[in-house]
Formats: sequence, C-alpha cells, structure tokens
Amino acid sequence: MTILQSLLLGAIEGVTEFLPISSTGHLILAGHLLKIPSTEFVKSFEIAIQLGAILAALVLYWKTLLLNRKILMNVIIAFIPTAIIGLLLHGIVKEYLLGNDHIVIASLFLGGIILILFEKMHHPVKTRSDLTAMTPKQAVAIGLAQSIAIIPGVSRSAATIVGGMLLGFERKAIVDFSFLLAIPTMAAATGFDLLKSASTFTSDNLLVLVIGFIVSFITAILAIKWLLGFIKHHTFIPFGVYRMVVAGIYFLFLF
Repeated sequence: MTILQSLLLGAIEGVTEFLPISSTGHLILAGHLLKIPSTEFVKSFEIAIQLGAILAALVLYWKTLLLNRKILMNVIIAFIPTAIIGLLLHGIVKEYLLGNDHIVIASLFLGGIILILFEKMHHPVKTRSDLTAMTPKQAVAIGLAQSIAIIPGVSRSAATIVGGMLLGFERKAIVDFSFLLAIPTMAAATGFDLLKSASTFTSDNLLVLVIGFIVSFITAILAIKWLLGFIKHHTFIPFGVYRMVVAGIYFLFLF
C-alpha cells in the first residue's frame, strides 16, 4: 500500500464512519478502484484506521462520558451485545464477509431502501431528547441493532440511529448516542484485530497506518460536526438515495 492510498483510505474512513452510508462498504469499493490487493494487512489497515475516528469522537464527547454517569452506563450496556456477537463471529466475518462484493452491494442498496422507507413511514407523536431517560432495556435494544453492522455494507451509525428513533428518541439525541457508542465498539474491534495481526506489520506498514490514522482523525471531526448541523434541517433520505446510487455504481463497475 502506498502513502497516497493510505491518505485516500484514511479520508474515506473519517468521512464515512459516522454517516449512515457504511464506511466498510466504501473502503472495500475504494480498494477495488485503487487496485489495492485484499491482503491480510489491508484488511487490518481498514480496521486500524478506525482508531482515528474513535479519537475524533472521544475528543468531541469526552465531557459527556465523564460528567454523566447514566449516559456512560447506557453506552456500556449497549456495547455488550455488539461485543459478544463481534467476538463470536469475528473470524467468520473477516474470512468470508470482508471483501465480499455481493454482500456489500446488497447491504448498501437494501440499507438505502430501508432508510428512505423509515423516514417516509416514521412519524412519532412524541420523542425523547434526554439520553439520561434511556433505560437499560432500551440500551440493549440499540446495541442489538448496532450488531447488525457486523455485515459489511450495513452502516453501524444507521443501524443505531434507526433503532433509537424506533424506540422514540429524537434524531439529534440518538445521533449523539451513536457517536458515543462508536467509541467502545470501534476501539474493541480495532484492538482485538491489532492484537492478532500486529506481528505481521513491518516498519513500512507502520508508516501508512500512522498516515491513515491522522487523516481519519481530522476528517472524522469534520464529518461529525457537519452531520450534527445537517440533521437540524434534513432527514436521512439523501443518505438512502446516496447508498442506492453507490451500490449501482459498485455493481456496474464490477459486473
């Protein structure tokens, strides 16, 4: 992997991680377009650069986690289902699902349809904007929704946001919770993978990892701030349309 490829993938990770469009799906598509071989290192690189996005969320939300014990506990509770499912299926996902073009295309396209239909049909009479009102049972439900994103092409943020809105939480509140929940979820996934594959990294690998990390961090901060402004006046329908368009381009490019 070249430094330029690392820069591009880091930017893609940072921009797409917190938007409901699937960072994994975009990284896989970018890998094809840039003709990057799907080696074990590349698979680990795509997971490791999530550290930059994690740090971005931590920088922006550390006060919320430290100063509000109830929200912190709900984040931990919501993380548990994803941790269990991810631990059990990690090997299967990395071996058979990551890099599977058919699954990514289908997930992107179907996810787009679901987002559009959800926004068209979901009209709650009353919503909750206070995350401290979230019960442990609701936190578990959101965690289970997030675990669907173990399938490449399924957006982690979209799964948690839709799950939270179905439970009656206001859009801005559940987007914030999605960012908070990303911190332990992505940290665990990244740490687990790096522990298993760190011995295969070379000094050249380390350089591209650092570059990808820095770019991911910067672009993730910008993406988070942009999304928080966007949702004040818009629904997620544009993201649904975008996912379907990307899936179509992906399909035409490959087949």
